[in-house]
Amino acid sequence: MLTSEFSRSKAPIRNAALSMIAISVAVGLAACGTDGGSASEPDDGPRIGVLLPDATTARWETQDRPLLNKRIRALCPTCTIEHGNAKGDVATQQQQMNSLIAQGVDAILLVAVDSRSLATTVKKADEAGIPVIAYDRLAEGPIAGHVSFDGQEVGRLQGRALLKAMGDKVPGAQIVMMNGDPIDPNAVLFKEGALSVLTGKVKIGKEYDTLQWRPESANMNMSGAISALGVDNIQGVYAANDGLAAGSISALKANKVDPLPPVTGQDAELSAVRRIVRGEQYMTVYKPFRPETAAGAAMVVAAARGENLDRVGKDEVRTNTGKTVPAVMLTPVSVTADNIKSTLVKDGVYTVRQICTPGLGAACARAGLT
Repeated sequence: MLTSEFSRSKAPIRNAALSMIAISVAVGLAACGTDGGSASEPDDGPRIGVLLPDATTARWETQDRPLLNKRIRALCPTCTIEHGNAKGDVATQQQQMNSLIAQGVDAILLVAVDSRSLATTVKKADEAGIPVIAYDRLAEGPIAGHVSFDGQEVGRLQGRALLKAMGDKVPGAQIVMMNGDPIDPNAVLFKEGALSVLTGKVKIGKEYDTLQWRPESANMNMSGAISALGVDNIQGVYAANDGLAAGSISALKANKVDPLPPVTGQDAELSAVRRIVRGEQYMTVYKPFRPETAAGAAMVVAAARGENLDRVGKDEVRTNTGKTVPAVMLTPVSVTADNIKSTLVKDGVYTVRQICTPGLGAACARAGLT
């Protein structure tokens, strides 16, 4: 839940917006919590909201949230952080936004569940004088800045890896595309990037959009694809992230598909890295969490202090309002068994011991994880 440690009012421009949405605050308190800055004098520093979209994708709670909190505190020891996870529910995130606006926070870092549906609330924040930083995925409405990775490049990395893994099977190969949630702007970019590489080289036997990125939906859809196409007629699987890869692989194994076709992924989840070591998943896309969270923290702290965001965002993006805002656009990395050690282990994301659980000894040795 959102719990407030302060009651200080913001500038007069916010008063009208606050009075209009105050009635929704009690509802918005239901799904968030507070990471305090200065325990003795909580009103001394800026107040920052950090709103995450779901608990389905492991990275949000295991990587982004702790790293964002740590970096924000390092940059602003007196900051108070209000955090929330919408658990995939648009209405919950709208209530969380309304609550933060009513409390008069100084800035919000937002990973929108549904960018279009959140546009009105982003506009409310802007009218109340609260800058919104769109984190990882581009939100609609008058955002103040953006931090993310090149989404189309993510898809291109996945597409290239899939072609490489299929090798001489590529001419005439048939694949299944397990795309992400179509209301997530990133999912659209991933798909566009992948298709720019795959079109004309493979046949797409079945294609699915997966609402809320649910692995169980990917499992069900993959089972349907196997029934429709046949066990031996799937040479590759484009899975937009590691959760969808897990659901797809589970269905392939349940239907006794052997050997497994190459399967892509994204987010470098620990379970996915282990699948890659075992040979069940071919690759994942690693979007280095520390640079992204560092940039997100720097931008939201600067916004909360009323500083010029151009000093943080050296890039630019054009929003759906037609406005160009400062951005930080980072480069994703393709990870296969061959470079786990030089990427994820080297960056300190996981240790060899975390990856190489009992039973993976021989596979880890083959991958150079010793």
